[in-house]
Amino acid sequence: MTRQRSHRNAPLTPEGRKRLIERCRTRPIAHVASEMGISRATASKWVNRYRNYGELGLIDRSSAPARQPIATPGRLVKRIEAMRREHKWSASRIAFELHREGTSVSRRTITRLLAQLGLNRRKFIDPNGDSNREPQKITAERPGHMVHIDVKKTGRIPDGGGWRAHGKNSAEAKAVARTKKRGVKAGYVYLHSAIDGYSRLAYTEALPDERAVTAVAFLGRARAWFAAHGITQLERIVTDNGSCYRATAFADAMGDSRHQRITPYTPRHNGQIERYNRILAEEFLYARTWHSEQERATALEVWNLHYNYHRPHGAHGGKPPASATSARVNNVLASYT
Repeated sequence: MTRQRSHRNAPLTPEGRKRLIERCRTRPIAHVASEMGISRATASKWVNRYRNYGELGLIDRSSAPARQPIATPGRLVKRIEAMRREHKWSASRIAFELHREGTSVSRRTITRLLAQLGLNRRKFIDPNGDSNREPQKITAERPGHMVHIDVKKTGRIPDGGGWRAHGKNSAEAKAVARTKKRGVKAGYVYLHSAIDGYSRLAYTEALPDERAVTAVAFLGRARAWFAAHGITQLERIVTDNGSCYRATAFADAMGDSRHQRITPYTPRHNGQIERYNRILAEEFLYARTWHSEQERATALEVWNLHYNYHRPHGAHGGKPPASATSARVNNVLASYT
């Protein structure tokens, strides 16, 4: 079936062209073109196509040129398709292999051809989604081997509670909405967190921003907190590509630690801290109703104790993260409210 290329406001569809031809049998082309809202040249074009090719001439033609001297040869396109389907190689690898065989094709050309063939995504190669890549797990071998750091942005709670405490259509929520229209906004709180990839020991602070100077200060306090738990050396610090982590001040604060930034737009490479942020949201941020930001900030200190010393973790057979550290901190609340 031929694909129709007419746009939604086109005055002539294939059916409209047939009507044009019928009217032009007994009337001048210029008169018919005028009443149909098209130019005389356009009307003459379709009349001549009908005379030369019949009804096939009324179907849209491809806009591609009839001759393309510099187009990629068909045999080479088939070779690229075969290499992609058989080996599941990337465009760069295919370009490398073709160059070894004596055929120079740019990576950009191969990428464009794979997109035209519908093979630009790996999941399009096999219907069952098979891949020639082995999944790699990011596993910390010892405490301090990899410490993951991230920032979670959350809305600041107005005094007296927000719409979660009073309802979206309550008088308190409408009052907050009116203050927003006047330009007075509650703003945000930035939860800076660091988690040890081996023990899952986590440290979180609620800070006013995510600037580099704030991230550097948090890193210093996190080092001291981990050192109190027996993790004195942070070998590798894993972060995303946020501006605070790309700053020169943060790089200078690394010391003997290696700074590893994940691949852009690939949060799964920093999965330890992303999973912790989800736990933080489900079990702390939205687990109860807060009536002020100060109330939530105070409760965050208790949450740190709960997560590290009381909450069972699947990575340690139901024991809390603190059970996997070499040192013990004895100023921990046995119970809390």
